[in-house]
Amino acid sequence: MSEQQIREELTKYARKAVTQGLVVGPGGNISARSGNTMLLSPSGFALEELEPNEWIAIDIETGETQAGASRPSSEVLMHLFCYRANPDIQAIVHTHPAYTIALSLIFDHLPHLFPDQSALVGDIGFVPYVLPTTKLLADAVAAKVTEHSALILVNHGLVTTGKNLREAYYRTQVVEESAKVYMIAKATGEPKVLTDAEYKEIQSLESEAYRVQLLQQLKS
Repeated sequence: MSEQQIREELTKYARKAVTQGLVVGPGGNISARSGNTMLLSPSGFALEELEPNEWIAIDIETGETQAGASRPSSEVLMHLFCYRANPDIQAIVHTHPAYTIALSLIFDHLPHLFPDQSALVGDIGFVPYVLPTTKLLADAVAAKVTEHSALILVNHGLVTTGKNLREAYYRTQVVEESAKVYMIAKATGEPKVLTDAEYKEIQSLESEAYRVQLLQQLKS
């Protein structure tokens, strides 16, 4: 995809995140990779306000922005460190989904509950609370992005990654739905969760592998 196409994709998924209640106000930040450049949401803007030309271009290796550019998101280090730690990552979605945050206040894990979660997200990692916008948080998240495509930040939110924005965003939706299902089930009894064997069996299905392949294609 060209840089302009990526800018348009970022704008589309930023608005989706707001429409679907995954962020409120100026919360959350989204980025995508274009070669050696990261395109990141600017600081202080609500995601639904952004236009394609307003995403900030940042050199992934040096962290430098173009002269005269707006100030990038305060979580710029977290995004930069993740791209540096895992070159396979092409997009990062950081949101504040209500059920996911609520779950992080009570539990330290989110088990496998249904096939979409197992096939499209896999094991979900947890990052203990660290002060937002700091290098400490950036280091903590980057340390786990080679093992997990979704990380719940305790008392904070959710970070998902993908080979494109569609995949990263779909993972955000699936994790939030998983948290919602688990919280509802836990309130009334002990949820039946998938065993490790059942989880691996789902991941080995050809039909699920095909769906994942489709998600990773650039067409949106």
